[in-house]
Parts: sequence; C-alpha cells; structure tokens
Amino acid sequence: MTIGDAMSNAYDVAYQRSIEDPEGFWADAAQEIDWITPWDKVLDDSNPPFYRWFVGAECNTCYNALDRHADGGRGDQAALIYDSPVTGDTKRTYTYSELRDEVALFAGVLRAQGVEKGDRVIIYMPMVAEAVIAMLACARLGAVHSVVFGGFASNELAVRIDDAKPKVIVSATCGIEVNRVIEYMPLLNGAIDMATHKPEKCVILARPQAEVAMKDGRDVDWGGAMATAEPAECVIVAATDPLYILYTSGTTGQPKGVVRDNGGHMVALKWSMKNIYDVDPGEAYWAASDVGWVVGHSYIAYAPLLHGCTTIVYEGKPVGTPDAGAFWRVISEHNVSCMFTAPTAFRAIKREDPNGALLAEYDMSGLKSLFLAGERLDPDTLHWAEDKLKVPVIDHWWQTETGWAIASNCLGLHAFDIRPGSPTKAAPGWDVQVLDDNGQPVPAGDIGAIVVKLPLPPSALPTLYQRQDLFREKYLDQFPGYYCTADAGMIDADGYISIMARTDDIINVAGHRLSTGGMEEVLAEHVDVAECAVIGVDDQLKGQLPVGFLVLNAGTTKAGDDIVGEAVQMVRDRIGPVAAFKQAIVVERLPKTRSGKILRGTMQAIADNKEWKMPATIDDPVILDEIDAALQTLGYSDARS
Repeated sequence: MTIGDAMSNAYDVAYQRSIEDPEGFWADAAQEIDWITPWDKVLDDSNPPFYRWFVGAECNTCYNALDRHADGGRGDQAALIYDSPVTGDTKRTYTYSELRDEVALFAGVLRAQGVEKGDRVIIYMPMVAEAVIAMLACARLGAVHSVVFGGFASNELAVRIDDAKPKVIVSATCGIEVNRVIEYMPLLNGAIDMATHKPEKCVILARPQAEVAMKDGRDVDWGGAMATAEPAECVIVAATDPLYILYTSGTTGQPKGVVRDNGGHMVALKWSMKNIYDVDPGEAYWAASDVGWVVGHSYIAYAPLLHGCTTIVYEGKPVGTPDAGAFWRVISEHNVSCMFTAPTAFRAIKREDPNGALLAEYDMSGLKSLFLAGERLDPDTLHWAEDKLKVPVIDHWWQTETGWAIASNCLGLHAFDIRPGSPTKAAPGWDVQVLDDNGQPVPAGDIGAIVVKLPLPPSALPTLYQRQDLFREKYLDQFPGYYCTADAGMIDADGYISIMARTDDIINVAGHRLSTGGMEEVLAEHVDVAECAVIGVDDQLKGQLPVGFLVLNAGTTKAGDDIVGEAVQMVRDRIGPVAAFKQAIVVERLPKTRSGKILRGTMQAIADNKEWKMPATIDDPVILDEIDAALQTLGYSDARS
C-alpha cells in the first residue's frame, strides 16, 4: 500500500512524507529556490543534536527575493508597498526592479563603509521601507543583519551591540507613534557609549520629523551616501552561512541570539507561502507586524518576496491611525489577499468598534484569509473576526526560534475544520509530541510539555549566536532527542494541537496542574470583556491561586463589580471549583510587549513582591504601575508587606 492510498488528503500525504522521508520532502521543496551550487547532502545528521540542511550548497537570499523576479518577468510588479498613516498618509510603491536597484545601491553604501561577507550589521529602524532595504542589502553582501526593534532602550541595544559586534549600525533619526515622535539618536548614542564594542560607522536615515546633528567621522547620511553609491552584486554564500541574528524578546543577562541560515530559511519560507497561507505569486500579502520581530523577518521582508508576492510595510496601528478601520483601509486599498497579525490587534479593534461598523466603508472582497499568531487566540475574538470578515480565520503557532509555523491549518494543502483554541495540526516537517515531566509520552488529550522530535525542519534555529552551550541548555537538555518549546498543551485523538500556556503559566493549585490560558478562554467569552489575563499568585495554603484581570469593551455600562462576579462564576461553572478562581479585577489595559504579548510573568512577580526587571520589550512601562495599584486593592504586591 502506498502512502497516498492510506491518506485522505494532501495534508496527510505531505505530513507523513515529511516525517518518514524528510530529505526527499525538503529536496523537492528546494527546487523552488535558485541555487548557485547544489548541495552535497540535504540533511547532515553526523553531529546530533546539531543538524544542518543543504550542506555544500551555495546561494544568495537577496537574489532569490529580488533579482530573479526582476529579471524573470515580474520587474514591473509591485514588490513592496510602504503605507504610513502616522506621517500624514505617506505611500510609496516599489516594483521588483526598483526595489532590486535600491537594495543594490544600499549594499554599495554598506560596502563603502567596509562591510563584507560575514560582517554583522545592526539595523535599528522604524517601520519604513528602508528597514527592509537594509536587511536585503545585508543579504546581498552575505553580511549578517541583526534587527533591533526601533526605540529599544539604550542599555538593551548596548547588550546586542556587544554580542553581535557590528561593523556598521543602520538607523534613523526617529520613529513615529500615534501621538509622539521617538528620537532614536539619543538612544543610539547612549547605547554606543555604554557598549564595549564600537561600530566603525552608523548610516542614518534622516526623517523630517526629527532633525539631528550627525557625529563627524562616525555618522553617514543615508540619502547622501545613496546618491554617490555604486550598486553591489550578489555575493555567493553557503546555504549554512548565517543570514541573520535575532535576539529573543525579554533577553536578560546572557543574550540569546537566534541564528537563521540562508538555504533552509529560503526553502521553508517559500514552501509555506502556498502550502500554509495558500497565497499565489502576484498577490498582496500583509503581515501587520514589525521588522524587529520574527514575523517581520519571515513574512514582511523575506517570504512574500521569495514567492513573488507584494509585501506591505505598514507604519501605523490597528486603532488610532486614524480609527479602528485602519486595517480595513489597508486591505481594501492594496487588495490584500492574506493578512497575518497578532490577536491583540483584533482585540483592540473589537474593543473600539465592537459591531464592526467601520467595515461597511471598505471593499474587503479581495481578502481570502486572516492568520493570527503571537498570543493566545481566544474563541471570542476568533468568532468575532469570522463573523465580521466572512473568511477563514486561522490560528497558527510558532516561535522566534522556529522562523515559521510549527502548527497551522495548512490552507494550501487541506482546509480542516477550525476548532477554537487550537492552531489545528502540526505543519509538515514538525514531529510534535507531548511529554510528561519524565520525558514519557502522555495519552491523547492530556496536558504536558510540547516538544518537537529532532531534527527540526529547515529554517528552525541551528544554534544560538556564539552560544552553543546555551542552545543545548535552553532547548535540548530537558528532553534529549527533542526540542523543548517551553509551551504546555495537548494533542487530541484527531491530531489537533492545543497550546494551553507557556510551561511557566501552568499553575499548581492544591496539587492540581491548571492552565491559566484555559481560564482566560472562559473569561474572554463574557460579552463585556475585551481582553483578559490570568496569573498565578503565591498562596500559603494552596501553593498558588489564580487572579484575573479584565479589560472591558468600550461603551460597557454594567458595573465593574457585577462583571467580575459574573466572570468568576463562569470560570467556576466551566472549569469547576478545583480552579479556586475567586478573584478578578477590572483594569484599563494590560501590560504588553510591543509585539502584543501580555507580560504575565512580570505581573506575577509584582503580585508576589518578587524582584523583577523592566522588560526590554514593554510597550508602555506606566501600565505596570496601574497593575501594581490594582493588585494592592486585592491584598497583593506591596499590600503583602
């Protein structure tokens, strides 16, 4: 019996082959990439647990993203659209030919500053087209870029400078938020002053919203340098050479620089565009994220261009630029086929416009699907988006470390029924399993540690930058032979995966292991709750107790205490008294990273009066003071002292 006979759909066939014959599967996928020299070996498994893909192959990522399209019939097609409502509705479209020429010129600028193959370049930029141009220019030269989210504090940037040791830093005079301008130069200067390593040059994009004095001998004006630059050709690199380093959010102490290689990265991302997102070349694909995050790397800068799509760089917010219809405008105006963003963006839209009234102003007929990731997708937000957009809303799950989806409803292979709370099934290439604390498989439907059997598929991190020891310790040692995701969850009898929480979000209430994510799911169903979070706080009697935080919908008239009472009852009805869920409080907003992740760990440390460090990625530090005050009214934080 052949694999095809035993399977019922294209997903099953693809998945089984990817697990049983990974070399054959990924060799076929690699035919979509232009190689300068073919590989000697698809998978080098000679040094487990360290595996490498496409060993011996030579390539160039920038060539595959731009040149082959510019020269192969897509030269006049839109490659990148820059859309910036925060600068007064600025828009610019770059064709593939124009973008290739801009990138080649900027690669020439970098080369003129001494950047060569293997050198590191830190990119500290706002959401402008030039950020993607800088990334692709590094790829063109075989230099290794490390993008740091624009506006990161000086000390956080300094840590990354000392770890990556860049020859050049590319930055801008400022970033622009809804109601303020964030000057980058004081932050950049402060970081360089703090860092032991000093970059040789800084290339600065001057923006009219903030004019600053350049440092003689160090700073180079982007515009002036481009005017005199000689375009640079693509440099040949090994498939296993690094393309970029991306430091994971919340880095403390020792930097964790996720390394992405050139060859495997291209193969997996190109494959994902059709098979996961069901997008065709020529269509517009919009990842509403930031280039400082992994989503921005994978699905703004690289995957859409590798696939011959139009990618969108959006400098704005889901609300406030100018209103909760901002996303609908972009989708309508640029005829977006597939959108990818974080659930928190949709919760913000839903809070401001719960009835979706602003949708009526825009033609959304081109939108085929919405993909969400980065934060738990509560069923209420899922149903709201489905109801309003009338397209499949796909929850999918992945990590900075993996570079693309570990689990998803792979629309280009087979559209499975959507089950709220689940990112559907493991994507081909990912052998996902659930283990108990002793490393033994758990029965279907039981909660445990979510792991991936080695080898990881192409594009997943091969190591951490200059920290192989930390890579092993962080991801491999706990469950030998597996990559530890640090997420807890389960796989049901049908193969559907549920990510319940980070393993540190599983709380122990009187000996019962409970998921705070499961409680959040119930709370989010309350008609007046826009978003919520649950943390576990220390309790002398029961070990830990859950505490809920509720953000209410705009226009809610019901008293907060009444909503709290109803919400508590809902958890007790759904999960049972075992949850010991008795306390919740209404707050104006939740503390989040700039990518939309709720800072539950920090909230927990505040509640328990433990020392905590201001998260590097926090969006607005003031919110933590608000959370502290709220906790004190419940008898936690300083009230415990």
